[in-house]
Amino acid sequence: MLGGYIIIGGMEKIGDTIACISTPLVGGAISIVRVSGNDAVKVADKVFLSKKGERPSALRPRMLTLGEFDAGEFKEQCLCVVFKAPFSYTGEDMVEFQCHGGVMLTKGVLSALLKNGARMATAGEFSRRAFLNGKMSLSDAEGMMDMIGAESEAEIRAGYSLLTGQLSKKASSMQKRLVDLLSDIEVSLDYPEEDIEQVTRAKAKETLIEIKSEIEKQLDSREAGRLIKEGVSVAILGRPNVGKSSLLNALLKDERAIVTEVAGTTRDIIEGTMSIKGLKFNLFDTAGIRETEDKVEKIGVERAKKVIEGADIVVFVKDDVASDEDKKLEELIKGKKVIYVKNKADKTGDYSVGESINLSAVSGVNIDALTERLFALATEGKSVGGGLILTSERHIDALRRAKSHLEDALSSLESMPIDIVTIDINLAYQVLGEITGNTSSEEIIDAIFSKFCLGK
Repeated sequence: MLGGYIIIGGMEKIGDTIACISTPLVGGAISIVRVSGNDAVKVADKVFLSKKGERPSALRPRMLTLGEFDAGEFKEQCLCVVFKAPFSYTGEDMVEFQCHGGVMLTKGVLSALLKNGARMATAGEFSRRAFLNGKMSLSDAEGMMDMIGAESEAEIRAGYSLLTGQLSKKASSMQKRLVDLLSDIEVSLDYPEEDIEQVTRAKAKETLIEIKSEIEKQLDSREAGRLIKEGVSVAILGRPNVGKSSLLNALLKDERAIVTEVAGTTRDIIEGTMSIKGLKFNLFDTAGIRETEDKVEKIGVERAKKVIEGADIVVFVKDDVASDEDKKLEELIKGKKVIYVKNKADKTGDYSVGESINLSAVSGVNIDALTERLFALATEGKSVGGGLILTSERHIDALRRAKSHLEDALSSLESMPIDIVTIDINLAYQVLGEITGNTSSEEIIDAIFSKFCLGK
């Protein structure tokens, strides 16, 4: 049920009045405390009076008003804004107070609201009410969560595409076409003339193929989604003392790794994260791989090999000295995407860029050429600059299952009575509804909104 009163997952009934702090509880310029529910305005009336002597119930909705908040133990000058249902974030009556950002002051404002009829909101409860009142779909809510937790511009863009309903709209459109198809099949069963059934079978096949194709197109974005969500894993590989740590520091523009003239300085994996054109890259400076009797260095070499195995891209660093060890390292990276780098170009004066990028980690010359190649190699054939990209395993799983049901329906069309086909069409409809939320189980809803912070 959307809207009204409902019991979900042991929570109190939707519609009762909840309150929470919606900004981080640290000292700052302002804090926001919000109240939502049937009695939100009544609760606000007990604690706030505008400069003109008006209570929140008399204020013009969606307009900030300056006034006095009476917390009992103290008074605070703050701003108040009233949102009347259904024109609010939750779809209920809502009131927000923008007060000064002191920690104790903000806690006191919340405490006063709780004493005057509100209860403490649970994690994600405001957003959950927005979903239950039809203000957002489940995928919209997940997009919001992705934007809040984003660590790169690409993650923000992917989250925004979900937040603005791009996926839920696609899923809803597919569901509507499946419902229309089920209606046509029902008509053909009620009027079993042979020509009607043949026309219906032809239309069913066309519709199912179209929807299946749309799902496959969307699933094609999942690799780009993985890169956006997890970042591109880059292993910096090379013999000891070729300048791997210097290269890591140059890319990160930070002295992350210790650099000395002594070979084997790096004994463990050193990590760092950078952004290239909004896409996150996770860099791993590995121990120089060589035969060694040093117990600690040997452990570092083994860890380096594991990092290389799991890397999306390997940056193979060499210097101007030819070495048989480099030939052995080539065996480790067979089948990998590799960028060859010749470091210490400041000593040779050769800064050419071809199959190998000649650069100087010390001076920074041609570091930009390396970052350009990293981005090009990571994104070849993939769009990470915008549009709808799947980053959620839940969405990917739902679309895979929907595709499987559509394939079963197409197979049944060839040899089974047409009413049997409706079973798989219905299953595809149900699975697509897990994305929008209109057929989702209570467990799925609980799992999604439990990840939200308090006050959201």
